[in-house]
Amino acid sequence: MPILDMPLKELKTYQGTNPQPEDINEYWDKALREIPDAGGTPEYRNAEFISPAAECRHLTFNGIGGSTIHVKALLPKMQNAPYPALLHFHGYTIASSPWTDYLEYAASGIAVFAMDCRGQGGLSEDLNTPAGPTLYGNIVKGLEGLPEHLHYRRIFQDTVQLARIVMNTPEINADRVGVYGASQGGGLSLACAALEPRICCAAPLYPFLSDYKRVWDMDLAERAYRGLREYFRIFDPLHEREDEIFRTLGYIDAANLAPRIRGEVLFGITLMDDICPPSTQFAAFNRITSPKEIVLFPDFGHEDIPLFKERRYQFLIEKLLGTQERFLDPSKRFRS
Repeated sequence: MPILDMPLKELKTYQGTNPQPEDINEYWDKALREIPDAGGTPEYRNAEFISPAAECRHLTFNGIGGSTIHVKALLPKMQNAPYPALLHFHGYTIASSPWTDYLEYAASGIAVFAMDCRGQGGLSEDLNTPAGPTLYGNIVKGLEGLPEHLHYRRIFQDTVQLARIVMNTPEINADRVGVYGASQGGGLSLACAALEPRICCAAPLYPFLSDYKRVWDMDLAERAYRGLREYFRIFDPLHEREDEIFRTLGYIDAANLAPRIRGEVLFGITLMDDICPPSTQFAAFNRITSPKEIVLFPDFGHEDIPLFKERRYQFLIEKLLGTQERFLDPSKRFRS
């Protein structure tokens, strides 16, 4: 088996390197109290994209600080409400996927809500400007201020606010809401499921935003984590504040939030991933205490994995709609 990180036996028990602040639960309990009820006044408008499988709409709501958060919303046409729902979170710096990427779920009777992260490539706004530098990444944005000023605190809050909006929507079955995403989307799926305990299932793939200190120790603070290296080079070249910096980042570490998850988790891990190292993925998986299953890809890195898409679909359909067998009429099955 190829090895990029520590041996698999060690990965299966690894709990993470990045420090966890002692007051992390109080920190996030306070952050959750800041979220406006029902997201202010959510607004819908019809999308230009038309499908026979779903009503496609643009959803916007007012996030913390007055930023407008944009979401692609797809409501199934073939089934009657209330629908189960899926929240999708996209990869780092980009935006929500094309409408067509969500039709498989909408055609199956599941509503989909795909959020554009503030300050990245989609239609969401970011009106909050923390003190200090931004440099190459949102990870370090807000590090010069109080922990409450971290940029990702706002994005984590946005995911919870969206979940609450969806759960308060009359057409949605609030008991059957799941989350999924890859890379940053995987990290945000874990954060959302941790901070909104009513999320019933999650399907993250190689999550970003986990175990920052381990990324640093492996000398992999490049590409998605490049902001860490540039921050130290310019603002703390002697690493006099290293312990403080990684402790602060511990507030927005998906591995530190993982024990709060209550829903069932299908977790995809890639062992040749040099962007989100395997140990950082296992750090989050190993700390989940709810029912969980790992799908391990020994020869894959940070890339598209069609097999995981199929496994994820089967998992989410089962958790949100019930076992597949009830959809099959034995008298109409194909026979050889």
